[in-house]
Amino acid sequence: MSRNDRENRGKVIIRTSIIGIITNVLLAGFKLVVGLISGSIAIVLDAVNNLSDALSSVITIIGTALAGKAPDKKHPYGYGRIEYLSAMVISIIVMYAGVTSLIESVKSILHPETANYTTVTLIIVAVAVVVKLLLGQFFINTGKKVSSDSLVASGTDARFDSIISAATLVAAVIFLATGLSIEAYLAAVIAIVMIKSAMEMLRDTISEILGERIDPALSTEVKNTIKSVEGVQGAYDLIFSDYGPDRVLASVHIEIPDTFTADKIDEITRQIQDKVYLEHNISLISIGIYSVNTKDEDTIAMRTAISKAATAHKEVLQMHGFFVDFVRKVIRFDLVIDFVPGNHDIFKDTIKEIQAMYPEYQIVANMDVSYSD
Repeated sequence: MSRNDRENRGKVIIRTSIIGIITNVLLAGFKLVVGLISGSIAIVLDAVNNLSDALSSVITIIGTALAGKAPDKKHPYGYGRIEYLSAMVISIIVMYAGVTSLIESVKSILHPETANYTTVTLIIVAVAVVVKLLLGQFFINTGKKVSSDSLVASGTDARFDSIISAATLVAAVIFLATGLSIEAYLAAVIAIVMIKSAMEMLRDTISEILGERIDPALSTEVKNTIKSVEGVQGAYDLIFSDYGPDRVLASVHIEIPDTFTADKIDEITRQIQDKVYLEHNISLISIGIYSVNTKDEDTIAMRTAISKAATAHKEVLQMHGFFVDFVRKVIRFDLVIDFVPGNHDIFKDTIKEIQAMYPEYQIVANMDVSYSD
């Protein structure tokens, strides 16, 4: 992504967040007045929740501004991951709002107070339901469009707020129709739902910071792009490093014929880097080379036999980088082992079997894991 694209993305996130701040502050003001006049704890807590949403939008703006800083000597990969930290902070705020709401709801259950609803009260709450629902969907759609976890988290919270307001409205109607006050119990249920939502958002954000497996569909697309470059016979060991929503670095191994010169290899790797960046906005910072035998027909038979023996183990997902040095009597290849307990032992046992098949050769093998497929 170019610097102009990053700046435009940042402007969209900040503009959306400002809309959220203004909307939530206005809603909080209306609800607070209505809640205090009517004596409804559910409406008062709803107002507090709107203020927490406004604070979330402020944090999103700060996080976006910091994440947009240009890379420097201390942080050569940029500051994009700050956005993930912003999403984490928002999740914690939502959780805090949920916990405090639950505490106040329990107090109201133990010491109930009768609310006094009016027509104006119900109209304001109804309008708030519609506004928060539209605002939440706007945040989610914009967040997905510009890959902003903070906006998506805020939008998800806003949708829950609309449910809170709707539930408050239902409680008011039930009270007016039957005289039964259930708003404190309803507020408690809503608070629990808020806490659950916050925990899920926090879990997802932490997972992204730790480093998640890339979407298999994207991995396949990138590999196909690499293999579309003339001379490339295979692409393996594709590893992604996420330094923010708009900064993804990657490395890969490619198979090319053993007849290629250094000049030809340099040309191919440059073509691959340019093509992957233009088509997928991913920077390939490292391209390893696997040499493929082209001079001896016996290699095909050996490769087939070894691959069959290796993949007979269900934990062995793939063999690649195969090369035979008939002069030095060396066989080289990599085995991709699944994420299972004892995978190192499985790898060693597999190599022993292959060594027994070709005792006159030295087996030089590496154990890989499936990072992206």
